[in-house]
Amino acid sequence: MATTLITGGTVVTSTGRSAADVLIDGERIVAVLEPGSMLLGSDLASAADTVIDASGKYVIPGGIDPHTHMELPFGGTAASDTFETGTRAAAWGGTTTIIDFAVQTYGQQVMDGLAAWHDKARGNCAIDYAFHQIIGDVNADSLQAMDGLVAEGVSSFKLFMAYPGVFYSDDAQVLRAMQKSAETGMLTMMHAENGPAIDVLVEQLLAQGKTDPYYHGIARVWQLEEEATHRAIMLANVTGAPLYVVHVSAKQAVAQLAEARDNGQNVFGETCPQYLYLSLEEQLGAPGFEGAKWVCSTPLRARAEGHQENLWQSLRTNDLQLVSTDHCPFCMKGQKDLGLGDFSKIPNGIGGVEHRLNLLYQGVVDGQISLERWVELTSTTPARMFGLYGKKGVIQPGADADIVIYDTNGHTSIGFEKTHHMNMDYSAWEGFEIDGHVDTVLSRGKVIIDDNQYLGAKGDGQFVKRSLSQYLI
Repeated sequence: MATTLITGGTVVTSTGRSAADVLIDGERIVAVLEPGSMLLGSDLASAADTVIDASGKYVIPGGIDPHTHMELPFGGTAASDTFETGTRAAAWGGTTTIIDFAVQTYGQQVMDGLAAWHDKARGNCAIDYAFHQIIGDVNADSLQAMDGLVAEGVSSFKLFMAYPGVFYSDDAQVLRAMQKSAETGMLTMMHAENGPAIDVLVEQLLAQGKTDPYYHGIARVWQLEEEATHRAIMLANVTGAPLYVVHVSAKQAVAQLAEARDNGQNVFGETCPQYLYLSLEEQLGAPGFEGAKWVCSTPLRARAEGHQENLWQSLRTNDLQLVSTDHCPFCMKGQKDLGLGDFSKIPNGIGGVEHRLNLLYQGVVDGQISLERWVELTSTTPARMFGLYGKKGVIQPGADADIVIYDTNGHTSIGFEKTHHMNMDYSAWEGFEIDGHVDTVLSRGKVIIDDNQYLGAKGDGQFVKRSLSQYLI
């Protein structure tokens, strides 16, 4: 097989950093060596087929985004990124693996939903991919079918306490599914918002003529995220199921997770870049219909209430364990504008799969997190949490050669006309400036991004079966 040597860089892992050379043979890392090392008496730089000079740059494991929604049907339309366009955009941003959500809708068989997502993704992805399973109809057949998911390499499933009439599960359904989680070792993922109560507030706001995107955030108040998070924790406690709460946006919900963990419960939480940087006042409250660009659920929270700073702190203290994007993009024209005059009809979702690594690196620059924590949040912990570690999420012999060379002296200006490859007609991150740059991206040993060029191809990505979470006890 062809060999590649990455030389001169600083290898950064979740536990430290060191000057090291990385030797790749085919798709795998075969050695991490002191700079200038000899192997079997040979000078590696002259013996390797390809040498990549990473001098002055960081060499990190490829990013793993554990929460994306490519081609998701929602709100009378579908997410605008296909597996082809979305994974290509991810590659541009240094993400080399995504975990998307296969969907079982009401009345559908679980395995049929999984098969449909395999059909969407197969042969189309630029990077490797895996699946969680959305259980949108918890019934006897679904519960029985879940026994077979782990063998399919799908070791986690998602439930919704929100969206009555679409994905919603009541407490009895959640309890039964969590019992299955405890029995099989699968990780229960939870969208924690009190959907029926939110629907009442939505109806009342619309009746009062409050129809702008801003009121999406007013209807989905933090109390209903905190309450649902607490309820999910209690149901997990009753059943003994491990629990992972997705897209946590409210500091009060974080407090519920932290208390449960302090009491010995096996619960975890993620947040997303939009909750770290954006706000109810500045984005959802933008003039006219502009706020629709940032309609997502859970919603952006008020900066005046301190949610953003609390989330950064929680990432430092491990009260939150990782950062995903919840990438679910919709264009303004023909999609978001379905909600003109009625905020409840705006498709919920923000595009960000391309920008997560950069946005979190800016947190390093700003002193919010350490360099090692950056790698841990964006790669190592997602790999461990979702049964990929050893193959993904680490630079060590035997691991896939998913590697990003990151230039801290570079610069990235985010915007629709600048560094935007997602299938959207705007950027939710317009005007953001990043003090760093993704220079080179390798996916299983193949260079797919280099020198601001895309060198990959449709179909480069492969489906990856996952084992059980390494955080299970």
